[in-house]
Amino acid sequence: MSDTVSESVPSAPQKPKPKAPRAQRPAHQVLERLFQLYPKMFGARFLPLKLGVFQELLALHPDEFKKEDLKVALGVHARSTRYLESVAAGNKRHDLNGLPVEDVAPEHVHHAIMEVFRRRQARSKEDLRPWLRSRLVEAIQASGLGREDYMARVHAQDELSVSALGEAFAQIGEEAAKREALRRAYEASGRSVEEFAEMYGMDPATVRLSLG
Repeated sequence: MSDTVSESVPSAPQKPKPKAPRAQRPAHQVLERLFQLYPKMFGARFLPLKLGVFQELLALHPDEFKKEDLKVALGVHARSTRYLESVAAGNKRHDLNGLPVEDVAPEHVHHAIMEVFRRRQARSKEDLRPWLRSRLVEAIQASGLGREDYMARVHAQDELSVSALGEAFAQIGEEAAKREALRRAYEASGRSVEEFAEMYGMDPATVRLSLG
């Protein structure tokens, strides 16, 4: 009797087992795969990545990368010294095909310069402040911003950044004053660029560059 009942009563449906989450891939594995897919951007040469590349990669390779794995890997890539050096050098942002698409924001260039300086100075016995000042001068001039606007963009608060920017703006001011003095002397001389350059023992090309 018990056998008959047990055979006639359907067994309760079994709940499907939850899928095991995909194992997290180490960042270096994800970066190796990115190198295979996009060697121009993740290969021997590092270039600043375009904004939104994380979402683009997820959309292009939905079955290739787990969201969290890709986020971690790109973070490791963007914090690497080689990547920061590329940003600090003023390179443009590039798409996945290695084509330049946009400028890096001045504040991102500034923070990259400061971080590269800190890392280099920590490994060097040489004073690298001259390099820092020179690179900041180039970044400020490339931004096209005046002092007030530039300072508002970069939000420099730590003592090192404030001091280094003060030195950079002082150098920019000195160079501007020299160019203005040269322009006035040239206009007052009434001579050609070549004649003026010869008078002061200067290279004519340098004079033309200074005169703008």
